Amino acid sequence: MRVLMASHFFESHLGGIERVAGHLCRQMAAQGAQVTWVASAQDAAPVGIPSLSLPTVNPTEALTGLPMPIPGPRGVAAMWRAVGAADAVVVHDALYVTSILAMMMAKLRRRRVVLIQHIAGIPFASRVMRGVMALANGVVTRPMLAAADEVVFISDTVRADLLGEPARRPYRLVFNGVDGAVFRGMGEAAQGLPPGKRRILFVGRYVEKKGLSVLRELAAMRPDLTFLTAGDGPIRPAAWGLPNVHDLGPQSAQQLAALYRSAEWLVLPSVGEGYPLVIQEAMACGLPVICGQPTDRADPEAGRWLKGVPVDLAQPKAAAQACAAVLDAPGPNLRQRAEMAAWAGQRYSWTRMADEILSAAR
Repeated sequence: MRVLMASHFFESHLGGIERVAGHLCRQMAAQGAQVTWVASAQDAAPVGIPSLSLPTVNPTEALTGLPMPIPGPRGVAAMWRAVGAADAVVVHDALYVTSILAMMMAKLRRRRVVLIQHIAGIPFASRVMRGVMALANGVVTRPMLAAADEVVFISDTVRADLLGEPARRPYRLVFNGVDGAVFRGMGEAAQGLPPGKRRILFVGRYVEKKGLSVLRELAAMRPDLTFLTAGDGPIRPAAWGLPNVHDLGPQSAQQLAALYRSAEWLVLPSVGEGYPLVIQEAMACGLPVICGQPTDRADPEAGRWLKGVPVDLAQPKAAAQACAAVLDAPGPNLRQRAEMAAWAGQRYSWTRMADEILSAAR
């Protein structure tokens, strides 16, 4: 089976959606599918995966934190040929121009389309941006969901937001996987970390929706804690001028696993998320998680392991205080952390996810 995987960026961009797409490409290929990955040429193409890099412009990411690569005429023509050579097209998230083009071309060429929807609305601090996001979901996301042959959600909260309760159409709920060979409770801890008995870890893109304003408030009010940030993006934690904040920059999977095993909590006070992959990876390493609501309900069975706090980006201090209250309460003990790691390792599988997506594509 020939599958065209369409996302906005390749995994070298370090975003969660792109990392999921990369894992799926490799797992599908391991199961016998012929997979080609199409995305913007802004970042390096993956090694070992047949890929199509599209020349694009991306004017919005630096201004708003929203990535929106837009292919030029040569890229559009190349994508048209790639869709024609595929039996099915797998599209990651509806709102990107690359996703819209892939859907339109697949429909014109009568190729089966599987849409994997990762996020719903994003409650930005700016009222204007919230309005733009709501309009985009109404004008683009919902028609894309209706046009897809199969819709897959990686989060039950995203499914409820976009399809209602009960759901207005059939769907599949398929959670992202975790690489159990890397992300597990037993393993080496990170070396050479800044001093501090209580380390709080943030992992993700350095953009507004990830709650960096909340993290900054939390670090400022809690100088007794050491904050480690791992990621990249237009916001720079190193520029906050807080001595207890240490920006480690982009990290490999192995480095992330070691960090998860070296921290006391993962704090991800983000909004507009589906089910961030870093939460599942942290759980598999036995690291308890504080996240924004309703992300803590993305997997109905995982809620017992996650501490959700209300996050309003227009009031970051209130969200920081909610995070601090969790940090000051008794956390999971070593036995409970080991139970969480074992549960997550069994629950989240890239092989199972690839099976589901290939079944939908057929």
